[in-house]
Amino acid sequence: MTKKEKLNSPLKLNDTDRNLAPDLGRGFMLLLIVIAHAPFYLYTAGPGIISRPFGESLIDHIVNFIGVLFVDSRSFPMFAALFGYGLAFMVKKRTEKGVAEELIKKSLRRRSWFLLLFGFIHFVFIGGADILGLYGFSGLLISWLLFSSGKIQLRTLIIVGVAYFIIIPVSWFMLIMTSGGASMQVGLTAEHTYFGLVIEHTMAFPFVILVQLSMYPMLLAILIGVWVAGKQWLDQPYRFRQTLKRIAIWGLMISVVGGFPLALVSVQLWEPSLEVLSLSVILHIITGLAGGFAYTAIIALISINARNKIPKTAWFLSAVGKRSLTFYLYQEALLVVLLSPVAFGLGSEFDATGVFILAILIWISGVLLASWLENRKWPGPADALLRRLIYRK
Repeated sequence: MTKKEKLNSPLKLNDTDRNLAPDLGRGFMLLLIVIAHAPFYLYTAGPGIISRPFGESLIDHIVNFIGVLFVDSRSFPMFAALFGYGLAFMVKKRTEKGVAEELIKKSLRRRSWFLLLFGFIHFVFIGGADILGLYGFSGLLISWLLFSSGKIQLRTLIIVGVAYFIIIPVSWFMLIMTSGGASMQVGLTAEHTYFGLVIEHTMAFPFVILVQLSMYPMLLAILIGVWVAGKQWLDQPYRFRQTLKRIAIWGLMISVVGGFPLALVSVQLWEPSLEVLSLSVILHIITGLAGGFAYTAIIALISINARNKIPKTAWFLSAVGKRSLTFYLYQEALLVVLLSPVAFGLGSEFDATGVFILAILIWISGVLLASWLENRKWPGPADALLRRLIYRK
């Protein structure tokens, strides 16, 4: 193979059948998620936008501005799309290996039910901000689509997209108008106990999934990931450089323009009417899809020459990305233990800047642990357990 052919071949790590781009994406995505979730635990802070309390200092305002503009509602589309891509990729690989369709469908159903179970345990007994339950429920909803043609997948995607563009504006407009908009309180309080939180989360679990499905375009992002898997943009990014560049550029532009009004509100430089605030929140959430896909496209472009230009960075990111379930749970558990009132309660002491720094440190610690596992070729414990439950091997 010539040097040019080597550079233009699909990138793999450790001679596995895994592609580099999705693992890099998952590794980066975990950083965005922990940054987005950390402000949830500032439980003695005053009102804010959705779950991000207003800052008290200039650096707090800078952190909030960056968070709203580049992280909030931009991390979940990336995670959801990679989840959908992973399901479609798994179906494709197992089909190519000659596994019967009925067996693949059974493993998909088991994966979905166990993700629901993992999500329930995580939300109820660990107390983290959960998305696993939603992914399990979504897997049950769309498993049939993974065996359909690209045309049917695209048609379904369009129908779901149109539904979201109706449901999201209506639901958020009604919520903000009835709640008073910016005066939204963070859910945790200093009076919460662990057992009280367990009971509360047990009752709330199905409603959390419903809210995630109806008020955020989660299912749409998953369906886009399924559809993109058929295009092979992440499997063979070297073939689609121009397409990925266009997605990255236009996605970032749309995301920044759409997020800018709410970013101004988050730093209290603008105090619009409730009606305008509603439109700003709706615009922020919808354009977050473009931001999430822009980040995914950028990661795919980086993966093309990752080994030649940033080998160590790619290795670290892919190590944690391969074990995304384990380190998602790890990050959420650390946030709960360190910040929530049922454990160390540092959320009452920290400000926006403090939890931002803490979130980055938590992610770095996860990367180091994942790298230690990668050096020993050990899987993430939660990932290995899920695979064992699904495939019973």
